[in-house]
Amino acid sequence: MKQRETLGSRLGFILISVGCAVGIGNVWKFPWLVGQYGGGFFVLIYLVFLCLMGVPVMTMEFSIGRAAQKSPLKMYQEIEPKGTKWHFHGIICLVGNIILMMYYTTVAGWMVNYFVKMLTGTFKGMDNAAINQVYSDMTASPAQMVIFTVIVIVLGFLISSMSLQNGLERISKFMMSALIIIMIVLAVHSMLVPGGASGLEFYLKPDIARAKQAGLFNVIVSAMNQAFFTLSIGMGSMAIFGSYIGDDRSLMGESVTIAALDTVVAFTSGLIIFPACFAYGVKPDAGPSLIFKTLPNIFANMPGGRIWGALFFVFMSFAAFSTVIAVFENIVAMMMDLTGFERKKTSLICLIMMLVLSMPCALGFNVWSFVQPFGKGTGIMDLEDFLVSNLILPGGAVVFVLFCTWNKIGWGWDNFLNEANKGKGLKVAHGMRFYCTFILPVLIAFLIIFGLVTFFK
Repeated sequence: MKQRETLGSRLGFILISVGCAVGIGNVWKFPWLVGQYGGGFFVLIYLVFLCLMGVPVMTMEFSIGRAAQKSPLKMYQEIEPKGTKWHFHGIICLVGNIILMMYYTTVAGWMVNYFVKMLTGTFKGMDNAAINQVYSDMTASPAQMVIFTVIVIVLGFLISSMSLQNGLERISKFMMSALIIIMIVLAVHSMLVPGGASGLEFYLKPDIARAKQAGLFNVIVSAMNQAFFTLSIGMGSMAIFGSYIGDDRSLMGESVTIAALDTVVAFTSGLIIFPACFAYGVKPDAGPSLIFKTLPNIFANMPGGRIWGALFFVFMSFAAFSTVIAVFENIVAMMMDLTGFERKKTSLICLIMMLVLSMPCALGFNVWSFVQPFGKGTGIMDLEDFLVSNLILPGGAVVFVLFCTWNKIGWGWDNFLNEANKGKGLKVAHGMRFYCTFILPVLIAFLIIFGLVTFFK
């Protein structure tokens, strides 16, 4: 039997896992939510739910992967009770990872595209209307959309085709280290911009009045939602990395470390965005308008803005690409288990598959814009994101929780506890059993139902 690949160090495991968790949503959505829902007040609630929901589910996902020593496609067969059907979730994990990359590679391509535009001075001398038009022209151009999506996919699978340690681990260490350095440089610069202090106050000062204006229920649900989805748990993205590590560290401690680093990246992005926006009299929005319209307008009018803008989009590109290569590793590992092929051959097959499957999203903004699955103004990306964010991720998290807490028909609490608590570090307390068995799945189910109701409403 061929020996399973392993990661070379604990640092590699942590940075790869953080890279998978850190994504585009962290660096624009978290700061916006903090600003909208009461600054530090929202952060406090977010941290509570991060501990209550995100860390336990991540610990369970890591534990299943480490115990099985297989990819999500095959891990259930190794440890599930005979006659049970938990392994069907492994197929959903594979499908979910593929669907995620069918649109995430397009968005990652936008970041690379804007880095090139910023570096080459595309926005120099443009007014606000012209800068806004750049984004519209990009999405309307099949050539731009396809070319930069292809660049992301080819680079991603080129890294995946290398050995685990020489490919994913080495590149992740470099990218996450560079991301942190660039992030600190950008945050310091932004906070020193004249007029940026009001942005810091808006971002950091707890404002109960603003939270009440948004609705305390909405604040709590938004904090719960962000805390859960920020860690990319629910479709085996973390289980695969659990299968690559040894027994020397307990998994609750590792989950806390990863959640903390993920939060630091998300929080620091607000230190970059808010001072700059307030210094130039711009109220930050949510979504593409913030990243692709508001911020380029700021950089175009900022001294040295071309350099700072290029640095910002390098930061955004690394945040996006760290997720891409981590999820590509999941897809390659599962396809290797499915086919029995070696890594290079599997990576080539996955490359061709992903190039084909990513085209509907890339062309859904132009050539195939007539496809509007949820009505006028929606597109193929909306459908793909709905399937992953509203169904596959939270639904998978429920499966992980039930598998780890149900005895006889599942893996069971004792097996989970023994695996999670191997090695040194923070342990899962036996007293958490009632919470994890009866309360945690209800909280996740609430998020699923609330998300579906809100989406269709």
